[in-house]
Amino acid sequence: MATRAPLCQAARRLEGKVAVITGGASGIGESTARLFSKHGAKVIIADISNDLGKSVCKDLGPETASFVHCDVSSESDIENAIATAVDKHGKLDIMVNNAAIGDPTKLNILENDKADFERVIGVNLTGVFLGSKHAAQAMIPLRRGSIINVGSVSSSVGGVASHAYASSKHAVVGLTRNVAAELGRYGIRVNCLSPYFIRTQLTKEMFKFDENPEFRVYSNLDGATLQQEDVAEAALFLGSDESKYISGHNLAVDGGFTTINPAFGLFARA
Repeated sequence: MATRAPLCQAARRLEGKVAVITGGASGIGESTARLFSKHGAKVIIADISNDLGKSVCKDLGPETASFVHCDVSSESDIENAIATAVDKHGKLDIMVNNAAIGDPTKLNILENDKADFERVIGVNLTGVFLGSKHAAQAMIPLRRGSIINVGSVSSSVGGVASHAYASSKHAVVGLTRNVAAELGRYGIRVNCLSPYFIRTQLTKEMFKFDENPEFRVYSNLDGATLQQEDVAEAALFLGSDESKYISGHNLAVDGGFTTINPAFGLFARA
């Protein structure tokens, strides 16, 4: 008589997989690293925050997690992060291009600085390009893999974030679709995750909500507030074999925010 596997074992959806997560020392990246580890993956946390990254790895355990200092705008740093995964675990199954920065929110484009714009593009877009490039190099020989790029609702709706941030996230969606079109012949899937507003250090700096007691976030989905763990769960799905035929998709984790105009229509609320 066949015996059934324990539930905890059956639920490990990334068993045997190896993942690199940029920006994995905090925020969405940290939540993703913890969830991936819980589901059986070996994770490489690639981040510029050495102390935070090492602390997360210590918490997860040396057999499960490793830290690599990585500025995603540096090609050599990205190469090193991917090489660490391959050297330590023999392969790369999942690449999560999550690292991102914001810029000073200046509502007048005339006041926006070229240097700030280029700095955001260098991390948020060039970092995703480099991560995808070197992940592909490791995945193509195996003819499988999942590349997950973290976008934003600002890639679909204007006026949500600064010019630089919105431009970078729009471009991430375009890059995702282009790379998916190319790498499909190798069995490699490329998708984007676009979350709605979450209270993180990045959004705190961008929106200054601690300084504004009147700050409110509209939600189309009553009774739920988006958390970092929700985005991690979506990344888990895209990294697992459950999404084996999903590629080139931009998955909005936004409670329906980008599907409606709340100020007009049959279901308007504003």
